[in-house]
This record gives sequence, structure tokens and C-alpha cells, in this order.
Amino acid sequence: MSLRVGPFSGPADEWDQFVRRQPGWTHFHLAGWRDVIGDVFGHECPYLEARDEAGALRGVVPLVRVRSVLFGHFLVSMPFVNYGGPLGDADAVRAMAGRAVELAAESGAHLLELRSRQALSLDLPVSHRKITVLLDLAPVNGAGLWDRLNAKVRSQVRRPQKEGVEVRFGAEQVGPFHRVFAHHMRDLGTPSLPARFFEALARQFGDDVWFGCAYHEGRPVAAGCGFRWGDEFEMTWASALRAYNTIAPNMLLYWRFMEQCTSLGVRTFNFGRCTPESGTHKFKRQWGTRDEALWWYQSGPRRDAGTPSPDHGPFSWGPRIWRRLPLALANTLGPAVVKYIP
Repeated sequence: MSLRVGPFSGPADEWDQFVRRQPGWTHFHLAGWRDVIGDVFGHECPYLEARDEAGALRGVVPLVRVRSVLFGHFLVSMPFVNYGGPLGDADAVRAMAGRAVELAAESGAHLLELRSRQALSLDLPVSHRKITVLLDLAPVNGAGLWDRLNAKVRSQVRRPQKEGVEVRFGAEQVGPFHRVFAHHMRDLGTPSLPARFFEALARQFGDDVWFGCAYHEGRPVAAGCGFRWGDEFEMTWASALRAYNTIAPNMLLYWRFMEQCTSLGVRTFNFGRCTPESGTHKFKRQWGTRDEALWWYQSGPRRDAGTPSPDHGPFSWGPRIWRRLPLALANTLGPAVVKYIP
């Protein structure tokens, strides 16, 4: 049976119902991301479908075009997050990936990157430059999970509790979350995603997106934002103010997120992506986690370099400059820059 690949032509509900039936689906495959990215960043989102002769949906792939003079031209599934890539049966996946390669070449994109969570039957180069890190929560309850932590981690979780740190959850934490996040990103030398992006996520996805903040003496000092899909939760963004490192509020923040997961029957806590053997990777390992390879399929003249990164020579100057900016200036300039760094 032949397949027709083209722009997605159905309603969002059809897309989401199909996505949720596919192995390897993630929250970032859902149709609502198209609205958020289009509305907040103004990026073109050429989402593709594959249908058979009877009109039945056989595959989907979310694509976002990110283009600028400074950083380059990219077609990514999905930018700003860890997962994307085509979903569907093998024939549909190959057909959609082929069309995505054509779209990238026709438009002069420097790189097509399909950020799949699983290996696909594609004849494309694949990058494993990033991994994701998972903690299996089931079948234990909260107390059982606590017993599995080593003594050092339990001590680090208790330390902020002794200092009076408390963690709050809810949509009202979007503002405090972003204040911590933006400050932390400036200190790292990286432009921050805008507050209105997270506000849009809260409106679009409701209870599927979690915001939590750790407070010390009434001030937010650590914060996290992540997504639940199926029986998994991913901590997609997490930050802490360096001035409070000695009391480790981020340790209590992560623990409270894990407690919330176990109380709701979530079976996997996903720490998100990182570079193998980096400091962030070591932080995630201490919780008793396991690594999972990511399969980022690429096409185009920049496939060896990937998307812009401060680890690459041409952009290594950026963090050195950004760390020196006053926080207010960094927060003003950041959204206009980061929208072009997928």
C-alpha cells in the first residue's frame, strides 16, 4: 500500500490520539507544542503526516524551522527539548524522514535533526552526543525509594530541610520558577528562555506540566519544571541560585518531585538529557539512575557540529560574555537570542 506524506491535515485530537498509541512517544510529540512554539517564538512548524490510500494516519513527525543569520538554519524535531522524531510504522517513519531530508535540502537548512528517543530504521547518520538519565520508581513507594538512596544523598536531602527550606508546587510557581531559572542561566553564561514560554506551557498543558520551587526564608532559591506523560515524568529544566549551594536546596527540590511522582503512580523519573561524564551527569548518577542513549538522526552539511553549542569553537565566546552581563540586561536580551538556539 502506498503512502502519501505531506503537511498534517487533520485536527489536533487526531494527531494526539495517534501519538499516544505509538511506542516511544513523549510529551513533546503532542500537538500543543506547535501552538506554543509558533505563538511564543514565531517559528514555522511544518508538521508532517503519512497516510495510506484509505486516508488512515500511519505516521507523524513534528518539525520546527529555526533560522537566523548568526546561528544558522535548522530543521529540528524538537528544538529546546530532548525528544521528537517520527512516530508510526517502519514504512511511514522512513517515508517521513525522507521527506524531512528533502525539505531541509530544498530550503537550504544547515542541519536536519530528528531527536528520537529510540533507534529507527533510517539510513541517516546518528549522534549520541547526549544521553538521558532515568530512575526507576516502581514498584517501591516513597519510603522504599528513600531506603534505596545512599547515605550521602539522604544527608544532602536532609540538609535543606534542617535549614527550613520548603518546596511548593502549582501553576502559581511559574513566576518564581522563571526568576530562579533566568538567574541561573545568566550565571552559566546562557540566554534564558522567556517567561511567556513557560506561561504558555502552563496554559496549554495544565496538569501535565509541573512547576515546583524551593523557598528559603520566603525567597525562591531552586526551581524545576517538567512534564508527565504515560507513567513517566521528566524534569526538563531545573535551576538553583549559587549563593545557596551550601544548603543544597536543589536536592530537596528533586526529592519532592520524586515524592509527587510516587504518590501519583509514576514509574519512571527522567532527569533529562546531559553530556556523558559531565558534572551534570555525575549529579544525576548519585541518585541510583541508569543511562539511556539518545538517537538523534541528522542530515545536512553541519551534521558533524550539530546545533549551536558553547562546546564548539565558533560559539565558545558567548558564555564568557554573557556571564558578565547585569541580570536585568541578560533577561532583556536573552529571549531574542535563545529563540534561535535549538
